[in-house]
Amino acid sequence: MALQDLLQDTGEWLRGTGPESDIVISSRVRLARNVQNFHFITKMEADERAACEEKIRKQILAVAIVPETRYVELLQTEPLDRKLLVERHLISKEHEDGRHARGLAVGVGENLAIMVNEEDHIRLQALQSGYQLRPTWALADQVDTKLEQGLDYAFSSQLGYLTACPTNVGTGMRVSVMLHLPALVLTRHIEKVFQAVSKINLAVRGLYGEGTEASGHFYQISNQVTLGKTEEEILANVENVIPTIVSYERRAREDLMKKDRARLEDRVWKAYGLLKYARVITSEESMMLLSSVRMGVHLGILPGLNLRTVNDLFIHSQPAHLQRLSETVMEPNERDIRRATFIRSKLAEA
Repeated sequence: MALQDLLQDTGEWLRGTGPESDIVISSRVRLARNVQNFHFITKMEADERAACEEKIRKQILAVAIVPETRYVELLQTEPLDRKLLVERHLISKEHEDGRHARGLAVGVGENLAIMVNEEDHIRLQALQSGYQLRPTWALADQVDTKLEQGLDYAFSSQLGYLTACPTNVGTGMRVSVMLHLPALVLTRHIEKVFQAVSKINLAVRGLYGEGTEASGHFYQISNQVTLGKTEEEILANVENVIPTIVSYERRAREDLMKKDRARLEDRVWKAYGLLKYARVITSEESMMLLSSVRMGVHLGILPGLNLRTVNDLFIHSQPAHLQRLSETVMEPNERDIRRATFIRSKLAEA
């Protein structure tokens, strides 16, 4: 797969389309599956890992889930390109750092990704921009059925799908929604959201999932329990809370515009000014400033700025993307200078 082609777009997770896309960035359904008669990844020797990867890859290609050109063998992929795949939410950090035979299948449009030999033999991810859990689940289910035509999944009639981590046993299903919640952070109501969702067995994670920070005011909300729950119950549990959080964020934005408009506009314009004129800017700084600008665009504070430009900057200013676009490997301080130059040029074009 020519990873350079990915640089031409933002990917599904930041496309900025779909229902509630001003707040809901994307909807994701992930399925964990393992193949019968193979050990779990942590118990495999190198030759068994290679045989497992080959078997799954052949099935992916045999049923035309993706063309051969969209399958990446990660052992043969440069470290910088693996980092780029993490930034695009196509692989996990664990899959990036693996040292064994493993792969990735990427659907056209990046609304589908299948990690092969990550924590489980198969981690199937379907992704849609905006709040679209049902269509996302339908896509994941369709692809899962195709895979199962040629793969005998490890399954227990009592427990369900067997997975490397006990928390995934059962459906093997993780449903998550990525939200942009800057107003709830500014009004200091975000902790109330965390407390409310934890009471109904949902988890709140950062931009890149478990163990990561909420960079740019992006939060992922997902189910924690799979065992003893049906797919329908898991979907319904997440669906019951997301509209409420979206409503809270909208109300917080309206309150800020009504009660403290000058300060909010000042925050947005300062963020825009720093992005437009800064000479050195870190990745974390750019994420936080772009978060304010993105909110400003949706609130009409920056009507002349295209949301597509902002979304492109979120992804293209990340370290691996920046280096691939520049065709130069850079030290962190060099990247900070280059990032500032890149953002200035894109805002000037916009």
